[in-house]
Amino acid sequence: MTITVPNRAAAAPIDEALDRKRSPLDVALHFVKRQPLGTFGLVIVVVMFLAGALAPWIAPFDPEENDFNAMMEAPNLIHWLGTDQLGRDIFSRLVFGARTALIVGFSSAVLGGVIGLVMGVASAYFGGWFDLIFQRVLDVLMAFPLIILALAVVAVFGTGVFNVIIAITIPLVPRCGRVVRASALAVREVPYVDAARALGFSHTRIVLRHMVPNVIAPFLILLSAFVGQAILAEASLSYLGLGVQEPVPAWGLMLQGGAEEYATTAPWIAVFPGVAIMLTVLGISLFGDALRDAIDPKLRDR
Repeated sequence: MTITVPNRAAAAPIDEALDRKRSPLDVALHFVKRQPLGTFGLVIVVVMFLAGALAPWIAPFDPEENDFNAMMEAPNLIHWLGTDQLGRDIFSRLVFGARTALIVGFSSAVLGGVIGLVMGVASAYFGGWFDLIFQRVLDVLMAFPLIILALAVVAVFGTGVFNVIIAITIPLVPRCGRVVRASALAVREVPYVDAARALGFSHTRIVLRHMVPNVIAPFLILLSAFVGQAILAEASLSYLGLGVQEPVPAWGLMLQGGAEEYATTAPWIAVFPGVAIMLTVLGISLFGDALRDAIDPKLRDR
């Protein structure tokens, strides 16, 4: 009797073809099974998105409306998370604060990430004096912690949502540019980049069409991390009085208004915004780690 030993090398392409034919539902179920913590983080991110997008329909009260007859009420059936020192509903302000965190966090992360992506790839592609000067500029910017550099930018440009976005974007650019450049240095030496040069393609096309897509995996991982950092930085700036200003609902402002003065008499004023910040940053971090494991082929099968 002849025993046939399966050829794993021949079966590998078949398995890959089957993986490519999996439906989006199968991919989602596989992700849930392999990355339970990442799924939990994704649920938090989705809830945050829905809260920000549907805030006018979810919030039971106007987040800027003062009710001096209901100041510092404990959580009850009318005000689910209580009220602050001005009688404003905390739950409503949390829901609208999610919109502020989304706008500032994602705008800063995407803007800083895209600028760092393009500049990092361009630095690796051109090399020479351009790369030397660009890296020294990054060294100067990275010498300052994110929050310190953001404070300096806000001190120059002033407060407000747009200025806070710019203040957080600038420190994120060098952090993305340095990591992307390291990946792009390896891509620059591959044959298809040399072939594109030989065919006379422009530098812009080579950078955007041939190099950027091949460093997109580390960029996506960085982007997920930047969102959490940007949300935390916005809350820190608002807490210090240099970020979003009243009466705009923001989690950092809610902490500023009740974290110290009412910590013992009305702790819910500071506890719930703090929990919202913690859960949001935790969810984004968990999802970012799971995304890294799913994209990186070295970690995918562990």
